[in-house]
Amino acid sequence: MIVGLVITCEVAFWVLLVAGLAFRYALRMPRTGLALLLCEPLLEVVLFVATAIDLRNGAQPDWRHGLAAVYIGFTVGLGHSTIKWVDARVAHRFAGGPPPVRPPKYGTARAVHEWKVAGRWILAAAVALALLQGALWYVGDVDGAGSLRMWQERMLWLIGINVLIAGCYTLFPKREPAE
Repeated sequence: MIVGLVITCEVAFWVLLVAGLAFRYALRMPRTGLALLLCEPLLEVVLFVATAIDLRNGAQPDWRHGLAAVYIGFTVGLGHSTIKWVDARVAHRFAGGPPPVRPPKYGTARAVHEWKVAGRWILAAAVALALLQGALWYVGDVDGAGSLRMWQERMLWLIGINVLIAGCYTLFPKREPAE
């Protein structure tokens, strides 16, 4: 049930995104489009509540519950930037908006950009870590809780990798080619 709900939430995320942008640009109903886009967080609330109810009803915590927590974390950390990214491209392509801003390629500006990207991924992982820890406290020390700890380890690796990547851009900035 939980995996199906995660898949449903992911599909609904993209359906709401497409519908929101269609209302915003194609149908020229920006308020309706905004209302559809603002419904996106409700998907995560539904998934969170369903996962909590499943655990409360005695389900053994396993990778499915961890997947739900990670999905919610990623949506919190990356959802807004994904919507902004798609919105800028749709506005440019179909509504005469300005071309999307490209990330800087060189120097300190690139390092700052990479730290912002890393920050979004770290936020996603931190939210997932918090939800996973909350689930561990919620169910107590039961069999199967090791899968939730496994997801926590993966989130810590994700944080480390993002810090490493952004740190490399800071310590070894890419230089502009000499002309």
